[in-house]
Amino acid sequence: MIQASRGMYFEDFELGQTFRTSCRTITSTDIVNFACLSGDFNEVHCNWEYCKTTPFGEPVAHGPLVYAIMGGLQYASGINEGTMLALLQIDKWRLLAPVKHGDTIHMEQTVIGKKATSRPDRGVITFARKCLKQDGSVAQELEATLMYRRRPAAA
Repeated sequence: MIQASRGMYFEDFELGQTFRTSCRTITSTDIVNFACLSGDFNEVHCNWEYCKTTPFGEPVAHGPLVYAIMGGLQYASGINEGTMLALLQIDKWRLLAPVKHGDTIHMEQTVIGKKATSRPDRGVITFARKCLKQDGSVAQELEATLMYRRRPAAA
């Protein structure tokens, strides 16, 4: 028995199509847990007294933490469920504004590339992604290229 998927297949994506995820608030616990997981205890992430001497004034989230949360928000949207095969590459990743405890972020992504592969069961989609904060400012932007399943032929 095959479980029904709510994921999108390669054929479902259209150039220019934009998707918005739900929102998530970043907490100090997120930042500390990511430091423990990654081993990155840089003072700009973990030392409140040090951060008072920086332009941020308080600890900021690790760039890769924000990127990972963007991936989780996309997963929660259902787009990838049962249809995404692989993350192929990340290009033009830019960290434009700090994300701090209490910031609420979401992701918007637009399809900027669509290419069939030599294998008939898969295709490649490229997204321009933006991580936006509650005030509308862009915290991160990048291009992500992913491989998706093609829709199975009707029996």
